[in-house]
Amino acid sequence: MNTQLKKGTLDLCVLSLLARGDRYGYELTEELSGKMDIATGTLYPILKRLKDDDLVSTYLQESESGPARKYYRLTDPGRLEFMRQKQEWYEFAKVMDEILR
Repeated sequence: MNTQLKKGTLDLCVLSLLARGDRYGYELTEELSGKMDIATGTLYPILKRLKDDDLVSTYLQESESGPARKYYRLTDPGRLEFMRQKQEWYEFAKVMDEILR
């Protein structure tokens, strides 16, 4: 998959996964890397920016297999941003589909 295409959609991908439920960073990386090729450290700068923008919040949860994990969850503004980006994506995809046909 083209790097520029991925770069432009990773925020939406992260917001979409978090809209389905809280996740920790490595879990997000594993889910996305199962669908597209991404480097291990790719998501952490995105998660930091989303947190700085108040679109996600974090909390620690104890782990049975090691230290506590930092979980990410959507905030109310994050849910609104997800819905906005999702709508933009569908509009963009519709236009691209029309152009490519």
